[in-house]
Amino acid sequence: MVLGELGGSLARALQKMSNSTIIDENVLNECLKEITRALLQADVQFKLVRDLQMNIKNIVNLDHLAPGHNKRNIIQQAIFKELCKMLDTGEPSFMPKKGKTSVVMFVGLQGSGKTTTCTKYALYHQKKGWKPALVCADTFRAGAFDQLKQNATKAKIPFYGSYVESDPVQIAVEGVDRFKKENRDLIIVDTSGRHKQEAALFEEMRQVSEATNPDLAIFVMDGSIGQAAYDQAQAFKQSVAIGAVILTKMDGHAKGGGALSAVAATKSPLTFIGTGEHMHEFEVFNVQSFVKRLMGMGDLSGFIDKIQEVEYQQPEHMLKILDGNFTLRMMYDLYQSMLKGSMGQALSLLPGLGAKLMRKGQEKENQAKIKRYMVMMDSMTKEGK
Repeated sequence: MVLGELGGSLARALQKMSNSTIIDENVLNECLKEITRALLQADVQFKLVRDLQMNIKNIVNLDHLAPGHNKRNIIQQAIFKELCKMLDTGEPSFMPKKGKTSVVMFVGLQGSGKTTTCTKYALYHQKKGWKPALVCADTFRAGAFDQLKQNATKAKIPFYGSYVESDPVQIAVEGVDRFKKENRDLIIVDTSGRHKQEAALFEEMRQVSEATNPDLAIFVMDGSIGQAAYDQAQAFKQSVAIGAVILTKMDGHAKGGGALSAVAATKSPLTFIGTGEHMHEFEVFNVQSFVKRLMGMGDLSGFIDKIQEVEYQQPEHMLKILDGNFTLRMMYDLYQSMLKGSMGQALSLLPGLGAKLMRKGQEKENQAKIKRYMVMMDSMTKEGK
């Protein structure tokens, strides 16, 4: 689960409120106090948290609610609405179209996970039916081409680069031209990064951009920098025509909430978030789906989309689960898929299931627990299942 600590704290605050016999002003204030504490610990800006608290209090006026209203639902919906407002950039992003060649340029500082994110982005679209290709125009960092080559080969995505040519503009132009001739409809150009924002970085990005004329420039940013994301996003937007932002390293650290809210404040379209080092740990950022998961509400639409992506052998089981028909035999099949690593992320979209079974950072303990459950089921008769 992305931002696990924040999500857990929000879910506990809401659960504590739901367990209260009578919902009054004291219960509401205590709930808001715990939510405020959780957001501040996640490095969300104080002013945003204060505004959220005030807005919720203005929306939820318990004294004026007529008898019979579900106060718990009203409070939960108000919290959901305000969290969405905080994280919503309000700006759409360019969307590539199948069959029509689109050039996407990736930019960002060195160490942000840009090269890995390029491959994740390509793999995501390949699974959706695009024909992506990767171009390594990063001649600044030693080993950049080797890394992209290794990632692309593993993902079975064509790539282009050079060990000899040192001009990133030349490599970018040659790579884009080659893949256009091969009718690739999504050409991804990985550019050089630097350790800090400097004139040389922006000048190189500008030259590559002018030479390749990309349909979209994506800024890849390390989510662990927290509120400093605002200044970085603004600086890159002013230097390059940034059309979208991808936040990386969002797998549970404290400052992720600050980075999310900071990017939203720049009105930069946030399209994806990286949730780990593996290729499948990459998610489309949808504000409502993300907040639902943070609040422990689950996201059934996202669950269906994720099921279509993973290699699950019994997709008909998923439909039965959604209809409320769930057997131990189905659970056994799910456990098998979770051990292969393909279903944990999908099941985290269901409230109270996958996130508890496959906790981040406890892989060995998770697998041992799942295997123990499977041994118990193996000892059952068919009738017992």
